[in-house]
Amino acid sequence: MAKTQGKLIANNKKAYHDYFILDTYEAGIALAGTEVKSLRMGKCSIKEAFIRIENGEIFIYGMHISPYEKGNIFNKDPLRVRKLLLHKSEINKLLGKIKEKGMAIVPLRVYFSGSLVKVEIGLAKGKKLYDKRDDIAKKDQKREAERDFKVRNFG
Repeated sequence: MAKTQGKLIANNKKAYHDYFILDTYEAGIALAGTEVKSLRMGKCSIKEAFIRIENGEIFIYGMHISPYEKGNIFNKDPLRVRKLLLHKSEINKLLGKIKEKGMAIVPLRVYFSGSLVKVEIGLAKGKKLYDKRDDIAKKDQKREAERDFKVRNFG
């Protein structure tokens, strides 16, 4: 299971709002040199990204890495498809799970682990509208309780 240790580059908060995250995996990502330099500057977005498995390999689509300012001709397309690096057994396990109805693989966060760029991906089940409303109501209740506690004790 994935454990974030290094510097966080990008986080996908919307994934936690739209899906129930059942399981997480840590995957490497195949990048060009200028993309890594751009990531070191924190220029990455995974809000619109999604993951597919094709021919026994796993790819991430829609991950935007801004071109490196000093990279000129070596810069790659910011939205190009990038290969994720996982063990074959993990890919096969994910492939079996996403065949079920309502299951998907979503990127959760991008971070550095030492000098390597890692992507935490999650096996997710889509939320219905009423599930999202429940989550929002719980957050509101928690916020109100914290506010009342603060007013009572420090006000």
